[in-house]
Amino acid sequence: MLTTDAGLSTAQVAERIAAGQVNDVPVRSGRTVAEIVRANLFTRINAIMGVLFGMILVVGPIQDALFGGVIIANTLIGVVQELRAKRTLDRLAIVGAARPVVRRDGLAVEVAAADLVLDDLIELGPGDQIAVDGVVTEAEQLEVDESLLTGEADPVVKQVGDPLLSGSFVSAGTGAMRAGKVGRAAYAAQLAEEASRFTLVNSELRGGLNTILRFVTWLIVPTGLALIVSQYLVNVDDLSEAVRRMVAGLVPMVPEGLVLLTSVAFAVGVIRLGRRRCLVQELPAIEGLARVSVVCLDKTGTLTDAAMAVGEVRHLDPAAPVPELLGLLGAADERPNASLRAVADAYPAPEGWRIEERIPFSSARKWSGATLADPSGDSARWRLGAPDVLLPAGHPVLAEADAYGARGLRVLLLTCLEGALLQQKAISGGPSLHPVALVVLAQRVRPEAARTLRYFAEQGVAVKVFSGDNALSVGAVARTLGLPGAERPVDARTLPTDPAELAEVVRRHTVFGRVGPQQKRDLVAALQAAGETVAMTGDGVNDVLALKDADIGVAMGSGSPASRAVAQIVLLDNDFGALPAVVAEGRRVIGNIERVANLFLTKTVYSVLLAVVVVLSQVPYPFLPRHLTIISSLTIGIPAFCLALAPNPEQARPGFVGRVLRFAVPAGVVAMGATITSYLVARNVYDGDLAAETSAATLTLFLVGLWAVAIIARPYTWWRILLVLALGLAFGVVLVVPFLQEFFQLSLVGTTAPGIAVGLAVVAGTLLELIRRFPVPVPRMATRRGGTNW
Repeated sequence: MLTTDAGLSTAQVAERIAAGQVNDVPVRSGRTVAEIVRANLFTRINAIMGVLFGMILVVGPIQDALFGGVIIANTLIGVVQELRAKRTLDRLAIVGAARPVVRRDGLAVEVAAADLVLDDLIELGPGDQIAVDGVVTEAEQLEVDESLLTGEADPVVKQVGDPLLSGSFVSAGTGAMRAGKVGRAAYAAQLAEEASRFTLVNSELRGGLNTILRFVTWLIVPTGLALIVSQYLVNVDDLSEAVRRMVAGLVPMVPEGLVLLTSVAFAVGVIRLGRRRCLVQELPAIEGLARVSVVCLDKTGTLTDAAMAVGEVRHLDPAAPVPELLGLLGAADERPNASLRAVADAYPAPEGWRIEERIPFSSARKWSGATLADPSGDSARWRLGAPDVLLPAGHPVLAEADAYGARGLRVLLLTCLEGALLQQKAISGGPSLHPVALVVLAQRVRPEAARTLRYFAEQGVAVKVFSGDNALSVGAVARTLGLPGAERPVDARTLPTDPAELAEVVRRHTVFGRVGPQQKRDLVAALQAAGETVAMTGDGVNDVLALKDADIGVAMGSGSPASRAVAQIVLLDNDFGALPAVVAEGRRVIGNIERVANLFLTKTVYSVLLAVVVVLSQVPYPFLPRHLTIISSLTIGIPAFCLALAPNPEQARPGFVGRVLRFAVPAGVVAMGATITSYLVARNVYDGDLAAETSAATLTLFLVGLWAVAIIARPYTWWRILLVLALGLAFGVVLVVPFLQEFFQLSLVGTTAPGIAVGLAVVAGTLLELIRRFPVPVPRMATRRGGTNW
């Protein structure tokens, strides 16, 4: 590219920085530290629990305020884990961020996008995302894709003086632009942060939790008010006892740890993936890939290494100086793709030749061209690109090219253009093209590709390959990896344009070659229209549209800045084999949050129902806050925390809220029934000994809760069995150690009431087993993007 402008000087850059004329729009991987602290500390749940905690501090004793310590600990855990995740994301985001090339003091240097200043001269090449608004100052066959802004798929040819908007990207050619608007004055202020940060479009988990919390709120408010009045009337002579019993009834209704554990589970997942050099743009992003039903792959850079090497050159015209021509065509493109780079590495540009005119490679054209003059001054027009694009169907050279392609090799055709150089937008050649040589490129299949494809097959996830290469070549590579359906590759140029017909073709076939950028987008849309959740992986400019439209976009770290900017997940080490780890983390989060949601909602249901029965019976609430603290810690908090972070290979399924309610609602009814029965029996047995009555009820509720944990923890592993036994042992220690008996006011008197309590717990546990085996129906729900509707 001809450079005529040296760009800003160091002094001019310093002046603009001092004046605040910097591209300071933050590109963040998540919330700020202050936002994280506020989000974890100032919550509706913490406000409710804080008021109840303050009331107990007034009336005492301190052991009834233990639930306040649990809330503080939970908040701290949430803040610490999310801060750890933020540090991981910020560190990876710096590594994965695009670094524009600017000219300063006459030198081309890379800078962070945030360090661009007003009037900076920014160099442009294929795949570069435009970070600020500006005007073209230099252009050599410069084409810009503005589809992310306008929705128009065709690249726009840009000339000197034409405007450029941030959010668009260079699809072909080279050039330079002058930064006219930076920071919040630019279009980037409205678009770039949205494009670089991930917003999960369809988060059933998040929508399901919101539904559960709304459901809980509807239950808590009226029941809590009735309980307050009831306990005041029952304990009118002892206001402090009334406050304690009322607080004891309200505290367990609040699922205080559910949102926390969800956040922690996501944060830990991001940290784990960060260690694998996977950049997740927002905490819930890993949920998306766990739900995908189809993964769409590009061949080059995903199934095969991006780097290539020239394996063979088949001369079709012995008189042509093929090595010199290939060297010049490789050097003609200032931003060569992998194929041209391999040619340039194998054939250096010769001395004495001159490049007079050039057309850079484009994914839409699938060829590059140049007018070359030999040392004698004679010039000719040459093209290098896909044989089946440059030559008409039925040409004898295509049979030879297809034979190479059937072996999984990439083939380029060198041709001499006898007539005028065709227009840039021309895709097919004609009789004026004279074949000169076939250039055969060898590609190395990634060692992890076969293992990754097997993983997806075992998990019931379909794999589709969309490539710009020859269909036979793509099919041959896919066959070596054992991909089902690879023996029937489809040439995308024969695909129907009707969406319904296209959906049928993409459903029946696996491998597609000669797929253009817009066609990749259309194929993704066809799969989505058929009800599939689609993940798209890619690394090039031709993948950007499909990456943006897919439910989950996964880009390679070495890919173009544009592909990384629109993807939700970036594999910084270009390790396609990391995808199973991302899927596994998503499944761990979804499956485990469902497990712990069962526990928390069961507690809420039995707490609300127990309060209703107490209000109607006009008896003292059967527990003090200290009793429910020990029960909640051992049957909800501790096991939920362990289960939320445990491995979980279960495949993600729709219907999260429905499955939780099918277990939690009847389980809560059973737990309440056993507990209130035990309490009322104990009242008859002990005749006014409230401490003994409470102890019997506590024993029943703990055993039922422990049984629920044992059910939720399945399938068992050694540590899950140990967890259940440890929880039971901990409660046993509380019952037998005198200090703990007194501290928690627990004392089992006699054998009648405790025996009945255990018997009721066994009956309740048996019912829980039946509920788990034969789930009860719940009201049907309809899911939509962004949440769940009743």
